[in-house]
Amino acid sequence: MLRSALWTPGPERDAEGPFLISLTDYTAHRWRDVPGVALSGLRLSRVWPTMRGAVGLWLWADLPRRRSGSVSIWTNEEALHRFVRWPVHLAIVRKYRQRGTLTASSWEAERFVKQDVMREARRRLA
Repeated sequence: MLRSALWTPGPERDAEGPFLISLTDYTAHRWRDVPGVALSGLRLSRVWPTMRGAVGLWLWADLPRRRSGSVSIWTNEEALHRFVRWPVHLAIVRKYRQRGTLTASSWEAERFVKQDVMREARRRLA
């Protein structure tokens, strides 16, 4: 089950399509890593309003299964790759890489409709 936090808009919140949507799904191997993963995600979300190319973000969690991740919307692939290569993000990925399993997927959409994005994210996570 996908439980999402509030929508966090990015600086491109009013952009017109097309959009690139990215879904991440991280499962921690141990319970003791869950708080650190969650805190890292929340810290990243605080800078979201300044992230060039970011339309918006949801963080999600399925705590009984030690799963969490994000649904992020971007103006293009370059903006997503810039975030992925950002040193702050890379440090978090390196810290938790061996402590869990990460899967990621992405898709394109001509229009950004929040309900449609969440429906597709839920389908992919099921």
